Amino acid sequence: MNIALAKRIPLADIMDKLGYKPTQHKNSELWYFSPFRKERTPSFQLNTKKNLWYDFGEGVGGDVFSFVKLYLQLENQSFTTQDALRWLSNMMGYAPRINPIEAPFQPENTEPALSVGVNIALSSFILKKYLISRGIDPQYTEPYLRELHIHNKNSGKIILALGWKNEEGGLELKNKFIKSCVGAKDITFIRGTTVKPDGIHIFEGMMDFLSIIQLRKGSAFTNDVIILNSLSMLSKATPYIKGYGYKQSFTWMDNDLSGNKASENLDSFFKTEENLKHYRMNFLYQPYKDVNEWHVRKFKLKIK
Repeated sequence: MNIALAKRIPLADIMDKLGYKPTQHKNSELWYFSPFRKERTPSFQLNTKKNLWYDFGEGVGGDVFSFVKLYLQLENQSFTTQDALRWLSNMMGYAPRINPIEAPFQPENTEPALSVGVNIALSSFILKKYLISRGIDPQYTEPYLRELHIHNKNSGKIILALGWKNEEGGLELKNKFIKSCVGAKDITFIRGTTVKPDGIHIFEGMMDFLSIIQLRKGSAFTNDVIILNSLSMLSKATPYIKGYGYKQSFTWMDNDLSGNKASENLDSFFKTEENLKHYRMNFLYQPYKDVNEWHVRKFKLKIK
């Protein structure tokens, strides 16, 4: 691990590893009981957007390195830069970084002008019709999708969209016309049905994942699943895999230049994990671009 990588480690992840949970979360600010002393009122603040901290009780703050060095000093340990790097590497279980891939013609990932007005179970005829057009029976989507009524502050219009959570608390949006996000963009992690899954599936998008769920007649995956929501989120997947002990990895990338590059990058990462075999699933849906296109073309959905 080098200094540049270390500075990108979220301070909130470090606090979590140390056993501290936020007592308050407001926008990009997290409040904790200070890790530097005992206190009755939380006075330790993190800014997740800037990845900076400030302890109001001590009157000090800074970045990742200043935090780790002070923590080591108070633990009566050596606190040089190299000591901090070593501590961070051991604490965080450093995973090699996968460079993000920007797919061509991809829509904007986030829309700050959008806000959620209504979040309910799927009931809209329009959204159900859209799912059916993608070869997906709406009854199988209940564990994964919500019906969202989105307010566009700029136009004043209400947008009806399918929505699902990502790991940063944002909501990914999809309908016939848009692919967007309310809040922070991130991957979506779905835990498998077994207690200790030995495999991980990685999909580019929700519709690809739901296409396989459809073929399974609604049966959930026994293994864990990561939905990237965008190839630009590729590097966010590695911390969920690093050191977990998976034995098998299945990638469902698109049959195009960006998808192939993503598969290669993931393959390089998987080789850093002991006994982790990589299965590229795109051979199943060639010559089609992605899982959903193959599914729609090959399997006719009949809704009674």
